[in-house]
Amino acid sequence: MGRTFGSVDEARAAIGEEVGPGESLVVDQERINLFADATGDHQWIHVDPERAKDGPYGTTIAHGYLTLSLLPVLGAGLLDFAFGGARINYGVNKVRFPSPVPVGSTLSATATLLDVTENPSGAVATIKYVVTAQGAAKPACVAESLVVIAP
Repeated sequence: MGRTFGSVDEARAAIGEEVGPGESLVVDQERINLFADATGDHQWIHVDPERAKDGPYGTTIAHGYLTLSLLPVLGAGLLDFAFGGARINYGVNKVRFPSPVPVGSTLSATATLLDVTENPSGAVATIKYVVTAQGAAKPACVAESLVVIAP
């Protein structure tokens, strides 16, 4: 299912190829509530199922940043850099949340390697993740993530 790269050159040769989708994950209310507790974001649209029934989606929805935080699990096994040392999250270039994630949604992701550069810190991979909820017309999250592959 995933792609393994043994060198920077192998990774560069795969730029533009989409891999996945990977393993799926159901976003339940418990996960949403735990995220709300961890971040202090207890907006009713996320944590109050009774009130959310009358809201715009008819149910609670996951926080956008919860969806983003699931990239490590949703992207696991899609791209493997079998060279260098530690993998370090460096940041994101762009993040968008085109559609909501209603509670109970099944999410999965694809990954596309956009770029690989080298600098004194190691290789820097730019990876575009597209997270989709099963049956949704638009992606739930599109993010360009930067990962440093330390020497």
